[in-house]
Amino acid sequence: MPTFTALTTLKDKTKAQALADACETLIPEPTGVGVFEVEDGSKTWEVGVYFVEAPDEVGLALLAAAHGAKPFAVSELPETDWVAEVKRELAPITAGRFFLYGSHDADKIPADCVPLLIEAAMAFGTGHHGTTQGCLQALHNLAETGFVGKNVVDVGCGTAVLAMGAAKIWPDVVLASDIDEVATDTASANVACNDLEGRIEVVTCAGFDHPRLREKAPYDLILANILKGPLIALSGDMGESCAKDGYVILSGILNEQAEDTKAAYQAQGFVEVEHLIVGEWSTLCLQKQG
Repeated sequence: MPTFTALTTLKDKTKAQALADACETLIPEPTGVGVFEVEDGSKTWEVGVYFVEAPDEVGLALLAAAHGAKPFAVSELPETDWVAEVKRELAPITAGRFFLYGSHDADKIPADCVPLLIEAAMAFGTGHHGTTQGCLQALHNLAETGFVGKNVVDVGCGTAVLAMGAAKIWPDVVLASDIDEVATDTASANVACNDLEGRIEVVTCAGFDHPRLREKAPYDLILANILKGPLIALSGDMGESCAKDGYVILSGILNEQAEDTKAAYQAQGFVEVEHLIVGEWSTLCLQKQG
């Protein structure tokens, strides 16, 4: 069965949500409607409407015009086995000592690596995104200096790739948190698949707003692969939650956003240790000064 998508953008979240709500009334009825922030720092919101039969393009055009949006771009997508597609496209990735792979590539694990298994069905955060690769490389580089993380937290953990990387190379329990319960469920499943149960504690919360995160502070290493906006919003909490001489590894930052992010953390007493660039994405390793 084909899938039809209709996509448009708006600069205002409230207007985007109003347009999405209006799209729910279309005939034929959409199978799903979503509002998503475009992750490029432009403060643009995308409205996506999904159908299993050809949509009413005139109705879509009228709704877009009424809500001040660009005309919907309507596309027909062929049937795709997305897990099989991901398996074909996602080759194993090496980032420092870390080797990220799906079970279909288990026979390719090198002897001298730290393996991290993420299944293709859980592709977000596998390491194929430049931000995840940058964070793992920064984690590797920090460990190469002789640093041993004894109190580590992964904030906005997604699939918990970074938390698992830390738990694989250091002996102490790592905390991992995410605001999204689906993400923390996925993180827990990945922890189990990597035989790290009991080594990583996963909680659901926004930022540091959880008793476990507060009671374990200050941390000697905070990992946060989120986005520029949330990273800057969390900079004060990061400063309070990071121990003297501790580190933060930050990503989800476009290269042109790196200086603004650094400035926010410098105001909290951090200094730059390393700035890695993978494609269009930056990863920052910063140290908290006393």
